[in-house]
Amino acid sequence: MEIKILGPGCPKCKTLEKMTREVVDKNGIDATVNKVEDIVEIMNYGVMTTPALVIDGKVVMKGRIPSADELRILLCI
Repeated sequence: MEIKILGPGCPKCKTLEKMTREVVDKNGIDATVNKVEDIVEIMNYGVMTTPALVIDGKVVMKGRIPSADELRILLCI
């Protein structure tokens, strides 16, 4: 699984990245987590509000930080 956190480096983006890495580690999910800060690349996903979560090339959440449980559900699907 390829996970991307889209965001320019704001506190919410950093929080989502940290939470995502924790959920991946805690649940033994086989995934790579990358942080994308390039605004052009972010816009190529059609994202105008960050942070956003991309799983295997599909934007699954944007504009907010999910709860830890919601994030776990998104990543375990």
